[in-house]
Amino acid sequence: MATSIILFIIGLLLVVYFSEKLVEGAVGTSLTLSISTFLISVVFIGFDPENLALGSVASYEGTAGIALGTIFGAAMVAIALAFGITALISPMKFEQAPLQIISIPVLSIVLIGLLSLDKLLSRLDGLLLLAAFVFSILYLVRLTNKGLDITPGGEVAEVLDKKNKPSKWKAIGLFAVSLIAIIIGSEMLVSGSKTIIAAWGLSETVFGMTILALLVSIEELARELPAALKGRSDITYGNVVGSVLAFFLFNAGIIALIRPVPIPDEVLWFHLPLSMLTVLFIAFCMIRKRMSRTSGGLLVLLYAVFFIGSYLI
Repeated sequence: MATSIILFIIGLLLVVYFSEKLVEGAVGTSLTLSISTFLISVVFIGFDPENLALGSVASYEGTAGIALGTIFGAAMVAIALAFGITALISPMKFEQAPLQIISIPVLSIVLIGLLSLDKLLSRLDGLLLLAAFVFSILYLVRLTNKGLDITPGGEVAEVLDKKNKPSKWKAIGLFAVSLIAIIIGSEMLVSGSKTIIAAWGLSETVFGMTILALLVSIEELARELPAALKGRSDITYGNVVGSVLAFFLFNAGIIALIRPVPIPDEVLWFHLPLSMLTVLFIAFCMIRKRMSRTSGGLLVLLYAVFFIGSYLI
């Protein structure tokens, strides 16, 4: 048991640390290829390599509960817990909240919900989710050409703001090393998780949706809060939109392509509806062009229901 816990901790540290380096390498490589900073901002706005890598490894090894946790559990950390705490500390107002932007997260969660009704995310479903992701990105590009700004946050913004851009080979090398480190860390995480799950008497789904998702994704709070405190609510909401696209479309699509993922009843009738309710509530707040402390508190409450309910059901 002690060995598994050590394996789990080392794997977690590798995944969390090198995920930031992977973003730096990916964005840096894109810059050296003369890709516009705008397109980089749109494509990488919700880039989440840690959950993507962990979910992919879990899917490959047939641990569906952990794979689903990197989708729904991690998404709830980003859009309910992190966004909610951010609003509690720093209420946000939005100058504009175009329905075209608001509709994208809603349609994304509806799509994965419909594809999950047969209790399986198949490879065909994975292709549909990835196609929806590409369409969403192209739609965002089109909206920006009409005057709507897409602003990145988190590590992407930090890399783009650096005066000294990384050289081509340094960026590619950083990307490659980070990718290998994340995959190794994910293997260690999944391996350690199996023993911990068995020892604690938990199901893969409960562990993946709660403990693992929280540990891997809690840094979302560090991404959203500073922007809100600086009055950049557009960046904060941009992270939420990007997270929805990343988790429910891109990550879920890749995970399903690697290996079809069975959807347990508790995910279909509890985790998925609660995730959908959260996205709809955020959309409602955006239509009102403000995220108050009360709204933030309700988001945190939704996450608490999600977390505790995972054990009760």
